[in-house]
Amino acid sequence: MKAIAIRQYGGPEVVEYLELPDPKVGPDSVLVRVKAAGVNPVDWKIRQGYLDGILDVHFPLVMGFDLAGVVQAVGGAVTEFAPGDEVIGYVRKDAVEHGTYAELVAAPVRTLARKPAALDWAQAGGLPLAGLTAYQGLVKALRVQRGETVLVHAAAGGVGVLAVQLAVSLGARVIGTAGERNHAFLRTLGAEPVRYGDGLADRVRALAPDGVHAALDLVGGEAVEVSAGLVADPARIASVADFGVVARGGHYVWTRPDAADLTELARLADAGVLTVPVASTFPLSQAASAQALNAEGRTRGKIVLLVD
Repeated sequence: MKAIAIRQYGGPEVVEYLELPDPKVGPDSVLVRVKAAGVNPVDWKIRQGYLDGILDVHFPLVMGFDLAGVVQAVGGAVTEFAPGDEVIGYVRKDAVEHGTYAELVAAPVRTLARKPAALDWAQAGGLPLAGLTAYQGLVKALRVQRGETVLVHAAAGGVGVLAVQLAVSLGARVIGTAGERNHAFLRTLGAEPVRYGDGLADRVRALAPDGVHAALDLVGGEAVEVSAGLVADPARIASVADFGVVARGGHYVWTRPDAADLTELARLADAGVLTVPVASTFPLSQAASAQALNAEGRTRGKIVLLVD
Protein backbone atom coordinates (compact mmCIF):
# COMPACT_ATOMS: atom_id res chain seq x y z
CA MET A 1 0.00 0.00 0.00
CA LYS A 2 0.96 3.65 -0.36
CA ALA A 3 1.37 5.60 2.87
CA ILE A 4 2.82 8.79 4.32
CA ALA A 5 5.48 8.01 6.89
CA ILE A 6 8.49 9.45 8.70
CA ARG A 7 11.69 7.67 9.71
CA GLN A 8 12.75 10.34 12.22
CA TYR A 9 11.48 13.49 13.87
CA GLY A 10 11.77 16.74 11.98
CA GLY A 11 10.08 19.32 9.76
CA PRO A 12 8.10 18.76 6.56
CA GLU A 13 11.28 17.52 4.87
CA VAL A 14 11.16 14.21 6.78
CA VAL A 15 7.74 13.31 5.36
CA GLU A 16 7.92 10.48 2.79
CA TYR A 17 5.42 8.94 0.39
CA LEU A 18 6.28 5.24 0.65
CA GLU A 19 5.27 1.78 -0.44
CA LEU A 20 4.74 -0.25 2.74
CA PRO A 21 3.39 -3.74 3.51
CA ASP A 22 -0.37 -4.03 3.89
CA PRO A 23 -1.36 -4.03 7.58
CA LYS A 24 -2.19 -7.21 9.48
CA VAL A 25 -5.78 -7.51 10.69
CA GLY A 26 -6.23 -8.75 14.26
CA PRO A 27 -9.24 -10.66 15.60
CA ASP A 28 -10.98 -7.49 16.86
CA SER A 29 -9.96 -5.19 13.99
CA VAL A 30 -11.21 -4.40 10.52
CA LEU A 31 -9.26 -3.53 7.40
CA VAL A 32 -10.41 -0.18 6.03
CA ARG A 33 -9.67 1.18 2.57
CA VAL A 34 -9.23 4.86 3.31
CA LYS A 35 -11.10 7.48 1.30
CA ALA A 36 -10.17 10.53 3.39
CA ALA A 37 -7.95 11.30 6.39
CA GLY A 38 -8.27 14.43 8.49
CA VAL A 39 -5.17 16.51 9.24
CA ASN A 40 -4.88 17.67 12.85
CA PRO A 41 -2.33 19.72 14.83
CA VAL A 42 -1.32 16.61 16.79
CA ASP A 43 -0.05 15.07 13.55
CA TRP A 44 2.68 17.64 12.89
CA LYS A 45 3.42 18.01 16.61
CA ILE A 46 4.21 14.28 16.71
CA ARG A 47 6.32 14.67 13.54
CA GLN A 48 8.33 17.43 15.22
CA GLY A 49 8.93 15.25 18.29
CA TYR A 50 7.02 17.56 20.63
CA LEU A 51 5.07 14.66 22.17
CA ASP A 52 7.94 12.19 22.48
CA GLY A 53 7.84 12.44 26.26
CA ILE A 54 4.28 11.13 26.52
CA LEU A 55 3.75 8.90 23.46
CA ASP A 56 5.29 5.54 22.61
CA VAL A 57 6.47 6.15 19.03
CA HIS A 58 7.95 3.61 16.60
CA PHE A 59 9.61 4.32 13.22
CA PRO A 60 8.85 4.20 10.38
CA LEU A 61 5.76 5.98 11.61
CA VAL A 62 2.68 6.21 9.40
CA MET A 63 1.04 9.46 10.52
CA GLY A 64 -2.59 10.35 11.12
CA PHE A 65 -5.50 9.35 13.38
CA ASP A 66 -8.65 10.28 11.43
CA LEU A 67 -10.20 8.26 8.64
CA ALA A 68 -13.30 7.72 6.58
CA GLY A 69 -13.41 4.69 4.33
CA VAL A 70 -14.86 1.33 3.35
CA VAL A 71 -14.41 -1.93 5.26
CA GLN A 72 -12.47 -4.45 3.16
CA ALA A 73 -12.18 -7.34 5.62
CA VAL A 74 -12.97 -8.09 9.26
CA GLY A 75 -11.17 -10.01 12.00
CA GLY A 76 -12.54 -13.29 13.24
CA ALA A 77 -14.15 -11.83 16.37
CA VAL A 78 -15.77 -8.84 14.68
CA THR A 79 -19.56 -8.75 14.56
CA GLU A 80 -20.08 -4.98 14.38
CA PHE A 81 -19.04 -4.47 10.75
CA ALA A 82 -18.94 -6.33 7.44
CA PRO A 83 -17.07 -5.80 4.15
CA GLY A 84 -18.61 -2.92 2.23
CA ASP A 85 -19.64 -0.92 5.30
CA GLU A 86 -18.73 2.76 5.23
CA VAL A 87 -17.06 3.86 8.46
CA ILE A 88 -15.34 6.74 10.23
CA GLY A 89 -12.71 6.39 12.90
CA TYR A 90 -10.39 8.05 15.36
CA VAL A 91 -7.76 5.31 15.17
CA ARG A 92 -5.45 6.02 18.09
CA LYS A 93 -3.74 2.90 19.35
CA ASP A 94 -1.51 2.33 22.39
CA ALA A 95 1.62 2.95 20.31
CA VAL A 96 1.98 5.52 17.53
CA GLU A 97 3.15 3.67 14.41
CA HIS A 98 0.32 2.53 12.14
CA GLY A 99 -1.63 5.69 11.31
CA THR A 100 -4.32 6.67 8.84
CA TYR A 101 -2.35 8.58 6.18
CA ALA A 102 -2.46 5.41 4.11
CA GLU A 103 -4.47 3.48 1.55
CA LEU A 104 -5.23 0.72 4.07
CA VAL A 105 -5.61 0.82 7.85
CA ALA A 106 -6.23 -1.95 10.37
CA ALA A 107 -8.57 -0.30 12.87
CA PRO A 108 -9.79 -1.76 16.19
CA VAL A 109 -13.59 -1.82 16.29
CA ARG A 110 -13.50 0.36 19.45
CA THR A 111 -12.25 3.25 17.29
CA LEU A 112 -14.95 3.10 14.59
CA ALA A 113 -18.54 4.09 13.86
CA ARG A 114 -20.68 4.02 10.75
CA LYS A 115 -20.16 6.95 8.40
CA PRO A 116 -22.98 9.52 8.45
CA ALA A 117 -24.72 9.51 5.08
CA ALA A 118 -25.17 13.28 5.23
CA LEU A 119 -21.41 13.92 4.97
CA ASP A 120 -19.24 13.41 1.89
CA TRP A 121 -15.91 11.62 2.22
CA ALA A 122 -13.88 14.77 2.93
CA GLN A 123 -16.30 15.96 5.61
CA ALA A 124 -16.50 12.52 7.17
CA GLY A 125 -12.70 12.22 7.23
CA GLY A 126 -12.46 15.52 9.08
CA LEU A 127 -15.04 14.67 11.74
CA PRO A 128 -13.58 12.09 14.18
CA LEU A 129 -10.83 13.75 16.22
CA ALA A 130 -12.20 17.28 16.03
CA GLY A 131 -15.73 16.12 16.73
CA LEU A 132 -14.74 13.89 19.64
CA THR A 133 -12.64 16.69 21.13
CA ALA A 134 -15.58 19.09 21.02
CA TYR A 135 -18.02 16.48 22.30
CA GLN A 136 -15.87 15.19 25.15
CA GLY A 137 -14.98 18.75 26.15
CA LEU A 138 -18.51 20.16 26.16
CA VAL A 139 -20.63 17.16 27.13
CA LYS A 140 -18.35 15.07 29.34
CA ALA A 141 -15.95 17.58 30.93
CA LEU A 142 -18.07 20.75 31.09
CA ARG A 143 -21.55 19.15 31.15
CA VAL A 144 -23.05 22.08 29.27
CA GLN A 145 -26.77 22.54 29.87
CA ARG A 146 -29.59 24.31 28.05
CA GLY A 147 -29.71 28.01 28.84
CA GLU A 148 -26.05 28.33 29.82
CA THR A 149 -23.56 30.69 28.18
CA VAL A 150 -20.40 29.04 26.86
CA LEU A 151 -17.18 30.73 25.73
CA VAL A 152 -15.32 28.86 22.96
CA HIS A 153 -11.77 30.01 22.28
CA ALA A 154 -10.61 29.62 18.62
CA ALA A 155 -14.20 29.08 17.53
CA ALA A 156 -13.48 29.17 13.78
CA GLY A 157 -10.83 26.42 13.81
CA GLY A 158 -11.24 22.74 13.03
CA VAL A 159 -12.48 21.85 16.52
CA GLY A 160 -14.08 25.21 17.21
CA VAL A 161 -16.64 25.09 14.39
CA LEU A 162 -17.85 21.72 15.68
CA ALA A 163 -17.84 22.90 19.31
CA VAL A 164 -20.00 25.88 18.39
CA GLN A 165 -22.54 23.68 16.61
CA LEU A 166 -22.61 21.15 19.44
CA ALA A 167 -23.05 23.80 22.12
CA VAL A 168 -25.88 25.40 20.14
CA SER A 169 -27.52 21.97 19.76
CA LEU A 170 -27.35 21.59 23.56
CA GLY A 171 -29.36 24.80 23.90
CA ALA A 172 -26.46 26.98 25.05
CA ARG A 173 -25.69 30.56 24.13
CA VAL A 174 -22.23 30.56 22.50
CA ILE A 175 -19.65 33.34 22.49
CA GLY A 176 -16.73 32.47 20.22
CA THR A 177 -13.33 34.10 19.79
CA ALA A 178 -11.99 34.53 16.27
CA GLY A 179 -10.32 36.96 13.91
CA GLU A 180 -12.71 39.52 12.46
CA ARG A 181 -12.67 37.90 9.02
CA ASN A 182 -14.45 34.89 10.56
CA HIS A 183 -17.10 36.76 12.53
CA ALA A 184 -19.81 36.58 9.88
CA PHE A 185 -19.12 32.88 9.44
CA LEU A 186 -19.49 32.22 13.18
CA ARG A 187 -22.82 34.02 13.21
CA THR A 188 -24.09 31.56 10.59
CA LEU A 189 -23.27 28.76 13.07
CA GLY A 190 -25.19 30.45 15.85
CA ALA A 191 -22.30 32.00 17.80
CA GLU A 192 -21.75 35.59 18.93
CA PRO A 193 -18.19 36.39 17.80
CA VAL A 194 -15.63 38.45 19.68
CA ARG A 195 -12.11 39.40 18.63
CA TYR A 196 -9.33 37.63 20.52
CA GLY A 197 -6.30 39.47 21.92
CA ASP A 198 -5.84 42.20 24.53
CA GLY A 199 -9.09 43.25 26.15
CA LEU A 200 -10.86 39.96 25.42
CA ALA A 201 -12.39 39.69 28.89
CA ASP A 202 -13.92 43.14 28.56
CA ARG A 203 -15.39 42.31 25.15
CA VAL A 204 -16.92 39.11 26.52
CA ARG A 205 -18.41 40.98 29.50
CA ALA A 206 -19.91 43.52 27.12
CA LEU A 207 -22.01 40.60 25.81
CA ALA A 208 -22.35 38.73 29.11
CA PRO A 209 -21.99 41.19 32.03
CA ASP A 210 -22.22 38.41 34.63
CA GLY A 211 -19.60 36.29 32.89
CA VAL A 212 -20.10 32.86 31.34
CA HIS A 213 -21.06 29.52 32.79
CA ALA A 214 -18.34 27.49 31.03
CA ALA A 215 -15.31 27.96 28.78
CA LEU A 216 -13.62 25.63 26.31
CA ASP A 217 -10.03 26.51 25.40
CA LEU A 218 -8.86 25.20 22.04
CA VAL A 219 -5.84 27.46 21.53
CA GLY A 220 -3.74 27.77 24.70
CA GLY A 221 -1.79 30.89 25.58
CA GLU A 222 -3.74 33.22 27.86
CA ALA A 223 -7.11 31.59 27.17
CA VAL A 224 -7.27 29.71 30.48
CA GLU A 225 -6.31 32.80 32.48
CA VAL A 226 -8.92 34.92 30.71
CA SER A 227 -11.51 32.18 31.24
CA ALA A 228 -10.74 32.05 34.97
CA GLY A 229 -11.82 35.67 35.25
CA LEU A 230 -15.11 35.00 33.46
CA VAL A 231 -16.26 31.67 34.93
CA ALA A 232 -17.48 31.50 38.52
CA ASP A 233 -16.64 27.80 39.00
CA PRO A 234 -13.13 26.78 37.84
CA ALA A 235 -14.41 23.24 37.29
CA ARG A 236 -16.34 24.67 34.31
CA ILE A 237 -13.12 25.44 32.38
CA ALA A 238 -11.70 22.83 30.00
CA SER A 239 -8.62 23.04 27.81
CA VAL A 240 -7.19 20.83 25.09
CA ALA A 241 -4.02 22.92 24.89
CA ASP A 242 -2.95 23.86 28.44
CA PHE A 243 -2.39 21.17 31.08
CA GLY A 244 -2.05 23.96 33.62
CA VAL A 245 -5.83 24.19 33.67
CA VAL A 246 -5.84 21.24 36.09
CA ALA A 247 -3.96 23.25 38.74
CA ARG A 248 -6.70 25.88 38.47
CA GLY A 249 -9.38 23.27 39.16
CA GLY A 250 -10.41 22.75 35.54
CA HIS A 251 -10.24 19.86 33.09
CA TYR A 252 -7.53 18.91 30.61
CA VAL A 253 -9.12 17.12 27.64
CA TRP A 254 -7.05 14.41 25.94
CA THR A 255 -9.41 13.02 23.35
CA ARG A 256 -10.18 9.31 23.65
CA PRO A 257 -11.36 6.91 20.96
CA ASP A 258 -14.98 6.13 21.82
CA ALA A 259 -17.29 4.31 19.43
CA ALA A 260 -20.43 5.47 21.27
CA ASP A 261 -19.39 9.14 21.17
CA LEU A 262 -18.47 8.82 17.49
CA THR A 263 -21.82 7.19 16.75
CA GLU A 264 -23.59 10.11 18.44
CA LEU A 265 -21.64 12.59 16.30
CA ALA A 266 -22.66 10.66 13.19
CA ARG A 267 -26.29 10.75 14.34
CA LEU A 268 -26.12 14.52 14.81
CA ALA A 269 -24.64 14.91 11.33
CA ASP A 270 -27.41 12.84 9.77
CA ALA A 271 -29.99 14.85 11.72
CA GLY A 272 -28.67 18.06 10.15
CA VAL A 273 -27.44 19.41 13.49
CA LEU A 274 -23.74 19.08 12.70
CA THR A 275 -21.76 19.74 9.55
CA VAL A 276 -18.00 19.76 8.91
CA PRO A 277 -16.70 22.81 7.05
CA VAL A 278 -13.72 21.72 4.94
CA ALA A 279 -11.16 24.48 4.41
CA SER A 280 -9.08 22.61 1.82
CA THR A 281 -8.20 19.15 0.55
CA PHE A 282 -4.91 17.65 -0.61
CA PRO A 283 -3.99 14.35 -2.27
CA LEU A 284 -2.30 11.88 0.06
CA SER A 285 1.06 12.48 -1.61
CA GLN A 286 0.95 16.16 -0.53
CA ALA A 287 0.54 15.49 3.18
CA ALA A 288 3.56 17.64 4.04
CA SER A 289 1.92 20.67 2.44
CA ALA A 290 -1.34 19.92 4.22
CA GLN A 291 0.46 19.78 7.58
CA ALA A 292 2.30 23.03 6.86
CA LEU A 293 -1.01 24.77 6.18
CA ASN A 294 -2.50 23.30 9.35
CA ALA A 295 0.47 24.52 11.39
CA GLU A 296 -0.24 28.11 10.32
CA GLY A 297 -3.38 27.94 12.46
CA ARG A 298 -5.43 30.31 10.31
CA THR A 299 -7.75 27.99 8.40
CA ARG A 300 -11.51 27.98 8.85
CA GLY A 301 -12.63 24.40 9.39
CA LYS A 302 -10.80 21.21 8.49
CA ILE A 303 -7.91 20.25 6.21
CA VAL A 304 -8.34 16.78 4.74
CA LEU A 305 -6.24 14.34 2.70
CA LEU A 306 -8.09 12.53 -0.08
CA VAL A 307 -6.87 9.02 -0.85
CA ASP A 308 -7.34 7.85 -4.45
